[in-house]
Amino acid sequence: MRTLIAGTTYYPAFNGQSIFTTNLAEGLVQRGHQVLMLTSSVQGRPCQTERNGVQIHKVSSISLQTWHPDAVVSPFSAGEVARIFDTFRPEVVHIHDHYPLAHDVLRAARRRGLRVVGTNHFMPENLAPYIPALAHFKPFFNRMLWRWMLNVYNRLDVVTAPSKTAAAILTREGLDVPVYPLSCGVDQRRFYYNATLDRRAWREKYGLAQDKTVFLFVGRVDGEKKLDVILHALQILERDDVQFVVAGKGAAAHSLQEQARQLGLGEQVHFTGFIPAEDLPALLNSADIFIMPSEAELLSIATLEAMSCRKPVLAAQAQALPELVSDGVNGYLFRPGDAADAARGMALLAGQAENWPAMGEASLQKVQVHSLENTLRGYEIIYERMLSGGSLYNLQTNPAAYERPGAQLPGVAAVGKRG
Repeated sequence: MRTLIAGTTYYPAFNGQSIFTTNLAEGLVQRGHQVLMLTSSVQGRPCQTERNGVQIHKVSSISLQTWHPDAVVSPFSAGEVARIFDTFRPEVVHIHDHYPLAHDVLRAARRRGLRVVGTNHFMPENLAPYIPALAHFKPFFNRMLWRWMLNVYNRLDVVTAPSKTAAAILTREGLDVPVYPLSCGVDQRRFYYNATLDRRAWREKYGLAQDKTVFLFVGRVDGEKKLDVILHALQILERDDVQFVVAGKGAAAHSLQEQARQLGLGEQVHFTGFIPAEDLPALLNSADIFIMPSEAELLSIATLEAMSCRKPVLAAQAQALPELVSDGVNGYLFRPGDAADAARGMALLAGQAENWPAMGEASLQKVQVHSLENTLRGYEIIYERMLSGGSLYNLQTNPAAYERPGAQLPGVAAVGKRG
């Protein structure tokens, strides 16, 4: 089938939405589909390219670097979008955000009688660190942002969310179309436990301590990831046999480095900077424990990748992270934003190295239902139903369901007012 996927961000951007849409687009191509990715141009100028079989059209954009170094928006893309629709002639349309480009894509699809699916990766908390004085009007701010998002998503035919938690949030906020919890998935052909890896060499390459318990974070180094909580936890912990490694880049990197210096953490904290995608599996295999302190994760692809590499996980007990971490089984959860409780979890894990293999194995077992193959087949099922003109309520078969193969996705029948 000819599928048009649209979103403001795509490869090589280093964020969850970009990683997922890249995996989805390229995975669909590998399964024999024709895919066009419609995204905003980070250079501002429109261009066309191709990567791993995916046609990529980048439309004109305006930089929002004063707000965030990686942010762009395409507010005047309607003409470009219409021409792309007429050339590519998609059968399936799939949007991944509610920004102006997606709005133009939805309008173009409707004018051509096409059904549209949307995946939500958004929470107001993603924007909070970049809006000064938000604490004074947070309820109003959140309400307005959800209204903006729902103005687009309530006009779709079906919506997917990366987790049960994410789907429940959408229902609570007022989504009235069918919503399916469908994992972003993890490519287990790339991310797997590598027993033959030269851990010493990889630790040396990226500056990881050879003689310490390494807690590794991978992802955007931005405010909503709450990495400052772990810096304070390290100060509370007062152990010189533990190292916190931050792998990635982002708007908060410089301020976090300065904070680590002011806290006197020295070599207990190490910032690697950007890690090439091809090195991520080896880096994950080189660490001892994965750590995710964010309070705004609708799933967390980085955590899935670490679990697929058989790592124990320390995570905030927030949003969808408890779906991935069972306390005391494949890691520990700590109270969101509580540095003392995070320090407690770090001490527990650092002090039980003999349990890491069993915890890692539990992570590996939990991640099996999140395989990218399950995710791709789940989207194929939704696309096929859209093409057939059938109801998008009560889909009976979905191999990406969370509890067992072939189970119905939870909550679909109860969501929405149409059908």
